[in-house]
Amino acid sequence: MSKVVNELELVEFVRAARAAGSPFEIVAGATRRAVGKPMCDANGGELAVLDVSGLSGIVKYEPEELIVTAAPATPLSEINATLAERGQRLGFDPADWSALLKSNGVATLGGAVSCDASGSGRLRHGGARDSLLAFRAVNGLGESFRGGAKVVKNVTGFDLPKLVCGAYGTLCVLSELTFRVYPKGACSTTLCLADVTPQVGFAALRKVARSALEPGGLAYLPASMMPGMGQGVALIKLEGARVPLQEKIALAHGLLGDGLHEIHEDLFAAIGCGEMFAEAEGDVWRVMIAASDAPKVVEELNARCWLGDWAGGVIWLAAQPSQAGHVRAVAASVNGHAMLLRATPQSRASLGIFASQPPALEALNRAVKAAFDPLSLFNPGRMT
Repeated sequence: MSKVVNELELVEFVRAARAAGSPFEIVAGATRRAVGKPMCDANGGELAVLDVSGLSGIVKYEPEELIVTAAPATPLSEINATLAERGQRLGFDPADWSALLKSNGVATLGGAVSCDASGSGRLRHGGARDSLLAFRAVNGLGESFRGGAKVVKNVTGFDLPKLVCGAYGTLCVLSELTFRVYPKGACSTTLCLADVTPQVGFAALRKVARSALEPGGLAYLPASMMPGMGQGVALIKLEGARVPLQEKIALAHGLLGDGLHEIHEDLFAAIGCGEMFAEAEGDVWRVMIAASDAPKVVEELNARCWLGDWAGGVIWLAAQPSQAGHVRAVAASVNGHAMLLRATPQSRASLGIFASQPPALEALNRAVKAAFDPLSLFNPGRMT
């Protein structure tokens, strides 16, 4: 394992690896290594490891401009704590999958970006790709470069920041990230509509999503995930200062009726991080779909252990490995896609993170990959 602590060392390492034709795995907090296909060298042996955990720390924070710049290995806990001191937050609620994956490392900012690990806040503020303004990185030629700009409004050139979100470290090695941040609600509450079917619950959540309430989270949990609450519950997270929050609660009651009641537990962090599936048997999937298709999809999946976040835009479920084809077929039937988040190494190797893409899209992806990393040095095979 080789460790770098600055961008200059990173450039030198990549150039040496390029000269030797030696691919490597990129590791920082090591909490998401079990996502994607297991990686190996051309002979099936273990890859060299590049430790970038030394690229850590907040570089610049401008709360008045709603911008923060940090090194990729900065712990999510450090970022969240620093922003909270000024009443701010990352809009996409970066998800820590450590409990789900049973990993012992430290979840980092770069890991969340590379895996596009957006939590419940994505519903209101968009995913990581909507908050990442700019980045610095090193490509497969051993060249440092930057993408985007450290301003909120920027439409010049190619929108490279969106490419690195969800690339799983296969395009470049990140060295710096700049995000737009958002005000953090002074108060919050979770409203519960209990004993409702998925059809009724998801319809209520979509109604709230279309309203002026600006919810911080919308999720449906069936009876198997929320015992004692009837057929299932629709959960609505509202945020704001004390008086505006009371007005939002009143508006929510006007939209959905008097069946709403407040609960004291905020479940959305656990929902967004997949913690509720930490002890679930089988593989864990995230099925991304149009929220309006959620009732149909959950009926066809017929999973015992599942829940819907983002008002139904993502369905989490646990399924036996033999059901992988069914899960992906259901997702494809509504033009969605199923992501295999947790599985055995054997299942990960055979199934991959996502289903095979149409030839034209696969050719485009190969062309983009070749432009950034022509020798496939970075995390080879993780997404293929």
